[in-house]
Amino acid sequence: MVSHSNGPAKHMAPMEVSVEAGNAGAAEWLDDDGRPRRTGTFWTASAHIITAVIGSGVLSLAWAIAQLGWVAGPAAMLLFAFVTYYTATLLADCYRTGDPETGKRNYTYMDAVRSNLGGAKVVFCGVIQYANLVGVAIGYTIASSISMQAIRRAGCFHKNGHAVPCKSSSNPYMILFGVTQILFSQIPDFDQIWWLSIVAAVMSFTYSSIGLALGIAQTVSNGGFKGSLTGISIGADVTSTQKIWHSLQAFGDIAFAYSFSNILIEIQDTIRAPPPSESKVMQKATRLSVATTTIFYMLCGCMGYAAFGDNAPDNLLTGFGFYEPFWLLDVANVAIVVHLVGAYQVFCQPIFAFVERRAAAAWPDSAFISRELRVGPFALSLFRLTWRSAFVCVTTLVAMLLPFFGNVVGFLGAVSFWPLTVYFPVEMYIKQRRVPRGSTKWICLQTLSICCLLVSIAAAAGSIADVIDALKVYRPFSS
Repeated sequence: MVSHSNGPAKHMAPMEVSVEAGNAGAAEWLDDDGRPRRTGTFWTASAHIITAVIGSGVLSLAWAIAQLGWVAGPAAMLLFAFVTYYTATLLADCYRTGDPETGKRNYTYMDAVRSNLGGAKVVFCGVIQYANLVGVAIGYTIASSISMQAIRRAGCFHKNGHAVPCKSSSNPYMILFGVTQILFSQIPDFDQIWWLSIVAAVMSFTYSSIGLALGIAQTVSNGGFKGSLTGISIGADVTSTQKIWHSLQAFGDIAFAYSFSNILIEIQDTIRAPPPSESKVMQKATRLSVATTTIFYMLCGCMGYAAFGDNAPDNLLTGFGFYEPFWLLDVANVAIVVHLVGAYQVFCQPIFAFVERRAAAAWPDSAFISRELRVGPFALSLFRLTWRSAFVCVTTLVAMLLPFFGNVVGFLGAVSFWPLTVYFPVEMYIKQRRVPRGSTKWICLQTLSICCLLVSIAAAAGSIADVIDALKVYRPFSS
């Protein structure tokens, strides 16, 4: 997992806890693998998932539905919800190899792939997973700066009128977000940030609810629903090619909005030991979380489209489809920023843990790596301070170079959806449950995987086309 204790000791093989050896007392605070007893529950796991899932992606759903229309838009959201939930239940069964209650634990997504599949697939998984997590960190930095910028612009519009440009640079806000992340990144692991996840989950419900309420109010003010069955119409402003690319990007946006499989195993490793088994608790938490987020997504996305129709912004609360009440927009955007502070940590902890495990294994006697000072939830060491701060600085710099929220969201969702959400869970489940090749179940699972691969490729192509168009007119550090 993303470390339950730090320093070289945690990388040793699990110790044997036996009464004969005089370790009966230790058994009370150690799990079956010799690590400190996990304390996570159904509720903390649900909070971690909701923090990861109900992210900034919800704000782009109105735009996504506008590209697809009233028929394909909601249908695509329900389809992605079902696929995400189903494959998450398959992945949860891979936390332990063998017996679901006493089998060997897999602490990370890569460990699960290594135990079940092995070979080159482990490397492929690692590259995709960690590249995606880095991408999410960049995307969240962009999203947070856009929300902070929107707070300033909302006040400016309220004071000076909507015709005033009220432009400002996003770079200072990205730097501020980065400084905050350097501080929180010194919290060593998931177990120590459960409270941050709960705060972030509350914030996500807050801004989603505000977006929903404003969408309903705007729809009532319009006197009815806007939009059409097939989405944005081809005309003077939108060519047929753009319609295709934007529709494909919309699939990527929806996939990103449901993305959390890449940290599912790490979240599951926080759950206390059986009974019931960690997989049963995780499946129950996934069911609640995906159902809850889908309801919010459908309401926010559909009401945003109903309110603005073809003019739905790519970010519902920062694209200024709404101008008033400006103070409510400020509350919503503050909630977004607070949520993204927590979500950034949830997604980055697996990266931090991976590098620190490798470093501790390579240099077990290094005081630079192992010596640390505990201050509340923080565990300060020279290596952690140096490496994690450097990581935050790099992601912040890249975010400043590529501040395209909608395009980045679509691309990340497209690239990671098939391998992490579908392919590996399906392959590991087939291997672990010994599903006979050529059987009905095997054919159904492989068909699901191939269909999702085609969707990922198409969505990635749409997002890349949009990024290329945006780069033609963009000047780095100018906004």
